[in-house]
Amino acid sequence: MDLSPNPESPGGGGAGGSSSGGASSSAGGGGAPQTPSRYEAQKRRDWNTFGQYLRNHRPPLSLAQCSGAHVLEFLRYLDQFGKTKVHTAACPFFGHPNPPAPCPCPLRQAWGSLDALVGRLRAAFEENGGRPESNPFAARAVRLYLREVREHQARARGVSYEKKKRKKPQPPADHAGGSGGHPPPPAPPPAGAAC
Repeated sequence: MDLSPNPESPGGGGAGGSSSGGASSSAGGGGAPQTPSRYEAQKRRDWNTFGQYLRNHRPPLSLAQCSGAHVLEFLRYLDQFGKTKVHTAACPFFGHPNPPAPCPCPLRQAWGSLDALVGRLRAAFEENGGRPESNPFAARAVRLYLREVREHQARARGVSYEKKKRKKPQPPADHAGGSGGHPPPPAPPPAGAAC
């Protein structure tokens, strides 16, 4: 399997059928005639980073040799570049979402960042020729690791990761809402009010 990103991956449905004429933008280093979406660009960067990690692995690994255990090694390797303070159990700020002072606890990758990264790499693996049943990013060990990181960070940082129900914003009552742009009828006068 090829580790290089595929600029014309079959999963990149954002381009649709529109084509932009004019100067060829594939003469540069990009290769794609249109600017990829932010998600696609990030997925490509993540895929390149993972490919570099496999090449630098001792011994170097091919994608076909990659397992869930290697994905876990990669995720732990990324912790050194994290920006999220995760308090240790001995830290006086353990469980405090807004600690009042600095502490020597380590910086880690935030659970949400790791979860999103694994999702992008899982998609990229299949777009680059990997079979869904052998996708190392979908391995049970990876799912369990992400759950463990989420629970540990929630306790250590005092941050709840409960899913919040999204409420659709209600339009203000005094503005014309959805039905034809007509203002709402005036409120009836209070009972017993004389004119």
